[in-house]
Amino acid sequence: METLTQALGSNVEALLAIAQRKSDIDQSSDWFQGAQTYLHEIQSELQEVEEEIPHERRCYLEEELGDVLWDYLNLLLALEKESEIKLESVIARACKKYEQRISAIEQGIRWDEVKAQQKVALQTEQQAWNAHKARVQNS
Repeated sequence: METLTQALGSNVEALLAIAQRKSDIDQSSDWFQGAQTYLHEIQSELQEVEEEIPHERRCYLEEELGDVLWDYLNLLLALEKESEIKLESVIARACKKYEQRISAIEQGIRWDEVKAQQKVALQTEQQAWNAHKARVQNS
């Protein structure tokens, strides 16, 4: 029997493959206005999720949540083309960030303490990235 992780993984991979096809279509689409297109769509879909919750209609709510996920994946793909982000890095960062936070809470460390530590580490990492970019541009 397939585990939840396996089922989720294969469905996420399939959805991402479809989103990558959509990303290719977006490049020649008149309605696509870069990442802003999907930022707007996410806001709209979140409103629909909020409106759907009180109705207690599971299928409709799952559909709207799927739309949020779809638009988020498309946002990430658009930002990959427009900036220096990488989808894999976004996911890896989220795993690292929240693993650290939840582990800290489990060890009795306050959320705001671990957040402050992470903020310093992020600033240090960004400074190193900026220095690297400057070296590359100057060579």
